[in-house]
Amino acid sequence: MRLRSSVLALSAAVLTHSAHAQQAAPKVSEAALRAHLSFLADDLFEGRGTGQRGGDLAVRYLETQAALIGLQPIPGGGYRQPVRIEGTRLLPGSSVSFETGGKRLVPEPGKGIVFGTASGKTALAFDAPLVFVGYGVVADEEKWNDYKGQDMKGKILVMMVNDPQPTSEEPNRFAGKAYTWYGRWLYKFEEAVRQGAAGALLIHTLPSSSYPWSVPANGFSHERFHLAGAGNPVEGWLHEDTARELFAASGHDLDQLRAQAERRDFRPVDLKIGARVELKSAVRQVEQFNVVGIVPGTDPRLKDQAVVYSSHWDHLGTDEGAAAEGKKDRIYNGAIDNASGTAALLAMAAEAVKKPTRRSQVFLWPAAEEQGLLGSAAYVRNPVVPLAQTAADLNLDSLNFVGRTRDIGVAGAERSSLYETAGAVARQMGLKLAPTIPDLSGAYFRADHFNFAKAGVPAFNVGSAVFSGDGHFEFEHGQDASSQKMVGFKQHYHQISDEYRPDWDLSGMVQQAQFTLNLGYAVANAQSMPTWKKGDAFSRVKR
Repeated sequence: MRLRSSVLALSAAVLTHSAHAQQAAPKVSEAALRAHLSFLADDLFEGRGTGQRGGDLAVRYLETQAALIGLQPIPGGGYRQPVRIEGTRLLPGSSVSFETGGKRLVPEPGKGIVFGTASGKTALAFDAPLVFVGYGVVADEEKWNDYKGQDMKGKILVMMVNDPQPTSEEPNRFAGKAYTWYGRWLYKFEEAVRQGAAGALLIHTLPSSSYPWSVPANGFSHERFHLAGAGNPVEGWLHEDTARELFAASGHDLDQLRAQAERRDFRPVDLKIGARVELKSAVRQVEQFNVVGIVPGTDPRLKDQAVVYSSHWDHLGTDEGAAAEGKKDRIYNGAIDNASGTAALLAMAAEAVKKPTRRSQVFLWPAAEEQGLLGSAAYVRNPVVPLAQTAADLNLDSLNFVGRTRDIGVAGAERSSLYETAGAVARQMGLKLAPTIPDLSGAYFRADHFNFAKAGVPAFNVGSAVFSGDGHFEFEHGQDASSQKMVGFKQHYHQISDEYRPDWDLSGMVQQAQFTLNLGYAVANAQSMPTWKKGDAFSRVKR
């Protein structure tokens, strides 16, 4: 009996070891990651800009590497997935003016107002009334509708940024103090389109948007990109001082209307202000490409399902005005954001092909993330694997360049069963999950995984303090100095100074990539697909 028990125990141990060995992911190579990173961040790629030569070079490099690694192409051939984008640049002579109470107000572009079009039209001229619609939110799960069924066709909507704020009676409405998708400017512009409006103007304040006026002012001063198709005829931002002046001229108090907008019974308010819109724009059609490669699954029953790993290849390209301003360097190299994630995905893919999983694995390098998550939105519209068969999207964006940590950031994973799987993977790696903190800046909605989440696929950004910008992670060595170095990246974020440095310690970057691959393997080899937590807003989205 003792011998039989020993044999059975040994057999069980062998089976357990074999199963674990079968599911364990291969090791990510630091040498490969560093080589890809240093090359993609080189001046040769000219900042990998959307609609620029550097972006074309990046796509060519990625598809060449995908073939060399041994990734399978998209069905039909090739590794490129077209992303059709419109680029729009506002031309001199454009204006938005207002009339109310016999007064004509013309805010100064760039200072009092910023605006543009997403209509694809080179010339627009029309008159429209302004309607204040509070937060401009329609959220069935919150029993909230700022429009109350009123017809918004032909009207310009004026709305606040952020979400309806929590109250003592409802401390958790719209996620309490955290940011929800309904608070994002992209949502508000999208909702204006759904309402059939003539346009949307957002009221800027630093507390509500979490960034200064210079951010939208700079964004609207350059060429703006959007997926080809119908958008708002006019969209933009009003400086808070401009909004206050406009409201007062029409006999309204901005603060009183803001207070009304915090209530569920709020109804749209006709401001009795007429807008005259005259826009002249240079519009060009740009074809960019997502790069997609596949590792087919091995299980006859599960191979038609897939795990997606994503990381955008684009950055900001070159600053055309730098030479005129006397700047010697005009290239936004985007080493951390996001040559780091692009390189990590290449290093991960090189290992994944050596050891396929039960489900297929899709490696996706989206285009035009910096222009509003456009490449991932295009992929979700035309996925290589149907979304209903997509188990998860694990995204990498701006990786840890400081050093190894004792924990790993998984913000957003708590929305689904991915959180429990991530916890098990972390424990196997001797890590713990970083504490979940309120998302006060809307970080969950600002990376490519979010388009998958909107479509109903469990997804999150496998994060580090680089992306959150807070440095609140436990480093293995030199906690204070390491945290300060991480937080210091804020000075280089979307700046020319985000350049590759050969002295970077990439052990933390490799750790982050390895965790992502390990998590992908756990999901790809599991018996069932991940599920959303009950009551999560995105669990209601239909695939």
